[in-house]
Amino acid sequence: MERELRRTLGPHIAGIDEVGRGPLAGPVVACAVIMPPDVRAIPGVDDSKRLTAAERNRLAVKIRERALTFGIGAASVREIDRVNIYHATVIAMRRAIARLSLRPHHVLIDGKPIRTLETPHTALVGGDDSCYTIACASILAKVTRDRIMQALAPRHPNYLWERNVGYSTLAHLQGLAQHGVTPHHRRSFIPVRQLTLDLVADENSDAPTRAALEDLAVLMAGNTDDAAENDPHFAGD
Repeated sequence: MERELRRTLGPHIAGIDEVGRGPLAGPVVACAVIMPPDVRAIPGVDDSKRLTAAERNRLAVKIRERALTFGIGAASVREIDRVNIYHATVIAMRRAIARLSLRPHHVLIDGKPIRTLETPHTALVGGDDSCYTIACASILAKVTRDRIMQALAPRHPNYLWERNVGYSTLAHLQGLAQHGVTPHHRRSFIPVRQLTLDLVADENSDAPTRAALEDLAVLMAGNTDDAAENDPHFAGD
């Protein structure tokens, strides 16, 4: 598809992907990237969810070096809570496109068409798994968002964001139950008082039971869009 679009529309095809629709904390981050049209693909580039953190970090360096241009956009927790995650994702994508130094001849996105994106595009379900430029964008977006959450982790050590990057792991839910929410939590995602206190409180104790929190982690993980790594209790895809 990329070759055909370059032949019919022009060489500058931007791939766009986002990371962070499902976490309980932190921004949603999008990346738009234009890779050179006549240069061999970087070996190992794949959907970011299929790669280890070390592989993503290594490939991100190569993608940034080789890209004709790339842009990173984000929507904050406040924006997510105000307009909902779908519209916040579109905001992040628009910002990423706006930060490209070259105007793309066409745009490829992962998923379904987005009417409100305001940029002509082709949508590919599973595009981060089958489209090189979207996979490059996926890697840069994932690496950027993980670094944001890891930078926030020392300020809020009770949630283990350095490991779960904001996703609904058991450790994260236990942190919420014991310490409450931070300014970086998406209050629209977590009816925190109900989820961490009312629903998971043990009948004989004010403290949530481990089993109940594990069940809740599984329930909440249904909203994730990519896996949190290095936490054995992560229940996502």
